[in-house]
Amino acid sequence: MKITSIETAVLRIPTAPPIALDIPEQALVVATIRTDEGPEGLGYSLAFGGFGAEAIQTYLDTRLAPALLGADPLLVERHWEALYRLDRGLKRQGIAAYALSAVDIALWDIVGKVAGLPLYQLWGGYSDTIATYGSGGWGSYSIADLVGEAERYAALGCRYYKLKIHHPDPRVNRERVAAVRNALGPDIGIMVDVNQKLDVLGNIRQARLLEEFDLVWYEEPVLADDIAACADVARSINIPVATGENNYTRYEFRDLIERNAARYLMPDVCRANGYSETLKIGRLAAAHQVLVSPHVVHELSLHICGALPNGFLVEFIDWTPPDLFEELPACINGAFTVPQRPGHGMQITSAAYAKYRVS
Repeated sequence: MKITSIETAVLRIPTAPPIALDIPEQALVVATIRTDEGPEGLGYSLAFGGFGAEAIQTYLDTRLAPALLGADPLLVERHWEALYRLDRGLKRQGIAAYALSAVDIALWDIVGKVAGLPLYQLWGGYSDTIATYGSGGWGSYSIADLVGEAERYAALGCRYYKLKIHHPDPRVNRERVAAVRNALGPDIGIMVDVNQKLDVLGNIRQARLLEEFDLVWYEEPVLADDIAACADVARSINIPVATGENNYTRYEFRDLIERNAARYLMPDVCRANGYSETLKIGRLAAAHQVLVSPHVVHELSLHICGALPNGFLVEFIDWTPPDLFEELPACINGAFTVPQRPGHGMQITSAAYAKYRVS
């Protein structure tokens, strides 16, 4: 079997309120890999907020795709190593990692289709049902928006909800968390997300004001590059730290683990160089009794959690319009069933290409 073509596209998809208050659109950078024997692979990376999508597509088209034409698509690890090392002078993060992620996801989709297995089973299979948490609570939300969204996720059976704590006054953030706790009651787990907005001392002050709420985790407290500072925060507060959505390789995650910088790791399969690297990160975490809760793209992340004994929760941001995917997994009683179709099981509709594709 040989790769005959790699077609790419950028889809720009508007979001609906209340998410649109902070994130008015999302973008998918899509790679479709075709072969001479029929099986095709779909891969995509979510450029969150739409930023940088065209740059990711350009790198994919001009550097990665030419290196794969004529190759055997089943040799995924060989291709991953070659593409990861393709441009030694370009840092293997950001644009390069997003592009490699889309390609790697598409290659694994082909492997699953050839094997006739969903990917989580191909990788060993641990669970076909994955619990989720509702995610949102953006800084532009009013208290009413915040509580309304939290209650909508709870109505879907979600036992966890995550909100942002972006206000410069930590007391205001406490009030927002308190409003959610009062609305949801004591049986729903709450997480908070700093999104790298504070330094070590700022996080210590903020976390002290939130300890009473028995939070599940305190997410991405400092700049993702500063693993030492993240470890300082983890040692200094009484809430478990989660991080990883803006870390890209097993080497960064190794450093997070060795420094005891987080109890929950959150690799993003569209940023962490695809399924190949995300699986390595997950298994490394398992060796250290650290849980993995992948960042966004739950429809792809389900296969990661389904293959790992330390997979905890997938993140559910309910932004996807009904015309984007052929069959988007449904949240039922706070959980998703991993797609049972061969490969990752996702397919973008022809209507979505017509409606959202950037020419």
